[in-house]
Amino acid sequence: MTIRNDDELQGMQAEGRLVASTIAHMRPHVQPGTSTGALDDLAERFARSHGARSAPQLAYNFPGFTCISVNEEIVHGIPGERVIRAGDVVKLDVTLEFDGFMADSAVTVLVPPATAVAQRLNRAARLAWQRGFAAVRSGRRMSDVGGAVERTARAEGVAVIRGLTGHGIGRRIHEPPEVPNWADPDVRVTLHEGLVIALEPMLTMRDDGVDEGDDGWTLSTASGGIAVHHEHTVMVRRGEALVLTAA
Repeated sequence: MTIRNDDELQGMQAEGRLVASTIAHMRPHVQPGTSTGALDDLAERFARSHGARSAPQLAYNFPGFTCISVNEEIVHGIPGERVIRAGDVVKLDVTLEFDGFMADSAVTVLVPPATAVAQRLNRAARLAWQRGFAAVRSGRRMSDVGGAVERTARAEGVAVIRGLTGHGIGRRIHEPPEVPNWADPDVRVTLHEGLVIALEPMLTMRDDGVDEGDDGWTLSTASGGIAVHHEHTVMVRRGEALVLTAA
């Protein structure tokens, strides 16, 4: 989506705030003994009470209201009976539809006691996102964004999961263009003012590929190593981009 007027900007900002509020509502409940299904129920009740719907359900008939992925699961984990345990790495990924607009955000929650590896990965994901975000400016190339993300990951001693990318978003959950987390030479996109994208570094210690689960949805690291995920929906501007899903 390219935002072209104040009405569209205000619509996306309202949608983004609701996504951020839903994650904030879920986050304190990421505790040992809580099931991922219970977290999903909390999110659904909160979001629906504000008039929002699940974008993955609308677009793909996804089995959950949100995506919740644990440890080696990278993205698209189906909420259910899995119980969170001490030391787990939990990814809360919320994409909502509200008043015809869609926005997407994800956060990684480390359940104490967090391992040194989990802390390293989560720090790297946030830093890589920040460096990628700094490159999101009108007139820059998409490859500049991905290159900044991957250089930061490498400097932190971790790896980008190359099988997965960010994406355009706004009126639909997945829109052009792709937003790789590396300097992909095949993505020859120049960023322009108003373009809305989901920037989402997904990192692991060593990228050995991605496995699709038997459920047909959950994507996990092929090695079984821990993965982290950090995401916001942003709008390209001439100067610093605007984060639409900021808390």
